[in-house]
Amino acid sequence: MTEIGSLDAFLDAVRRSIDAALDRVLPQPPACPALLSEAMRYSVFAGGKRLRPCLTLAAADAVERAAGGAAGSAPPAALDDLGAAAGLALPAACAIELIHTYSLIHDDLPAMDNDTLRRGRPTLHVVYGDGIAILAGDALQAEAFALLAREPAGADPALAARKLRALAIIAEAARAIGLVGGQTLDLQAGGQAPGRPLALDADGVQDMHARKTGALIRAAAASGALMAGGSEAAVAAVDRYAAHLGLAFQIVDDILDVEGSAAELGKTAGKDASGSKPTYPALFGLDRSRALAAESIDRAKQALAESGLEHGWLGAIADWVLSRRS
Repeated sequence: MTEIGSLDAFLDAVRRSIDAALDRVLPQPPACPALLSEAMRYSVFAGGKRLRPCLTLAAADAVERAAGGAAGSAPPAALDDLGAAAGLALPAACAIELIHTYSLIHDDLPAMDNDTLRRGRPTLHVVYGDGIAILAGDALQAEAFALLAREPAGADPALAARKLRALAIIAEAARAIGLVGGQTLDLQAGGQAPGRPLALDADGVQDMHARKTGALIRAAAASGALMAGGSEAAVAAVDRYAAHLGLAFQIVDDILDVEGSAAELGKTAGKDASGSKPTYPALFGLDRSRALAAESIDRAKQALAESGLEHGWLGAIADWVLSRRS
């Protein structure tokens, strides 16, 4: 049994579980070329917070606990105690992380953010070249949806219906109206779309980040609640929580880009300012940005309290997002 009496221990245990599952589901030679397998694994296993898959499993746990009358009891004492819901949500958690990693690989490319450092080591294109990096990202996105269609296995019609809906939620977050659309707006706002500049006000910046960052965070949490068998109301409440959480996460990210160091962040600091990208500190200043992040976390926790989902790890994850330094 893996003891997880604190949030740090819970996150560490979940990360190990996610990493083991990712190692299992990623294709290896001879099923795929050795170079492609190596490149995918270089980025997937480069470390990172694993926030999104942790959210998926934490949301599944919160829904299962609420349905089982666990309100008022302590969070689970061991990772195994997360129950059947965690097993049902694990494929979605892995798929979310594969999509997130693909987006980082492409975001670091010279044609986009042109970054050379990610998670404390050289970015994928620096090590393997632009072409292999593009293909590795493409492959990870496709592997995510193949996994969602394949697992969890079973002939139960209710489970199949939940899988299909989870796949749709995650696809919605990744498609042109979500992550990819947000990245497009980001490139335009940063002057990286020749002849198609875009000036964003505060509402525009929030919309951009709701797509680029928030959409996948919302999909991570909502798919976990859904795969755990959550009601429409429970899934909607988790989605509201995650929308506020995603906004806070992005604001804190913008603040850390100003205040953090490359050693702390594991990526190049100051990239947003040097690229003249619209950020919350640039629009509101650091003090107001901190206040906006705190307000978003308050609203996230309120969404949990109003729906009886405050028991478990989601509230603690929200506090961690606000206080993080990397």
